Amino acid sequence: MYLAAILLLTLAGITGANVSEYDPSQPVTSDVLVATGGKMTLTCTVEDHEDSSLQWSNPAQQTLYFGEKRALRDNRIQLVKSTKNELSISISNVALSDEGEYTCSIFTMPVRTAKAMVTVLGVPQEPQITGYDKPIKENQEAELRCTTSGSKPAANIRWYKGPEELGGGQNSETKDANGKTFTVVSFIKFPVTKVDDQVEITCTVGHESMPNTFKSSSQKLQVLYHPSAKIESRPNLPREGDRLQLQCDAYGNPEPVKYTWLRKHGELPTTVVTDHNSLVFQNLNKSDSGTYMCQVANLLGEYTAEYKLDVNGTYLTHEAKGSDDAPDADTAIINAEGGQGGSDDKKEYFI
Repeated sequence: MYLAAILLLTLAGITGANVSEYDPSQPVTSDVLVATGGKMTLTCTVEDHEDSSLQWSNPAQQTLYFGEKRALRDNRIQLVKSTKNELSISISNVALSDEGEYTCSIFTMPVRTAKAMVTVLGVPQEPQITGYDKPIKENQEAELRCTTSGSKPAANIRWYKGPEELGGGQNSETKDANGKTFTVVSFIKFPVTKVDDQVEITCTVGHESMPNTFKSSSQKLQVLYHPSAKIESRPNLPREGDRLQLQCDAYGNPEPVKYTWLRKHGELPTTVVTDHNSLVFQNLNKSDSGTYMCQVANLLGEYTAEYKLDVNGTYLTHEAKGSDDAPDADTAIINAEGGQGGSDDKKEYFI
């Protein structure tokens, strides 16, 4: 019984030593996180004011407000609320120099104070893309840099090609001259193909000072690539004796400007007319059958498209290399004897 009493007294002593007494005259504040250019509110409350007023002071211990009386001539600082139990002030257009520990005081006996730590975030500047100053040839690598300054803490940069995120960006950071904010540089390198021509490369800056927004900059790529071409007929299925136009549609960057029409294993018919990317047969006949080629060229190289023309009887058959929608048709003329006066009637059948 004696040992138990000693043990209870010991535990009570330990517990009492760890519990601080509640003081209704102790002011209460809270820390503030704000971005440069933003607005912050400092609030101090007390339960028992003991007929004394609350006061806010800045990190340099300059009085900002004593009750409802302004003490510092700074139009950014405004009174929000002043009562015996609360003093709230606001500071607009916050700068990095506003960061620090603010003090709320109440002049009781003894004087009681509470601290509020103000942390100012540096908002990153609009990013700038550099490194792209001329078109890139296909299968070579694009090398781009994205730079943003003024962030605190250091900002994060991400890269996108069109809507898709690009991996492999390397970020580095250095302190700005003010010793508080950071400049972040991101470098990225990636191979390009002709499908990347006119695609937008975007660098995006994210930061806790902009929780729901981003800042970004874009650069549209110009990719130089070899030419390609295909030949199409107009009309699609002409008859013998009709006018036929073969059109060579070429693609490339730079755009092909040189078109050359050739006939495989022979000369072009003397009756055809060449007009830039067109080959025109004014009066189609069997002797026009053959394989026709359209050669196109740009600064990076040449490409040859082929078109096989086969004129059978009164109908045309053809096959085009590189043309996805060229039909295949086989026709024949079957002569049927008969009729009056010894004349021959010719009938046409498809097989």
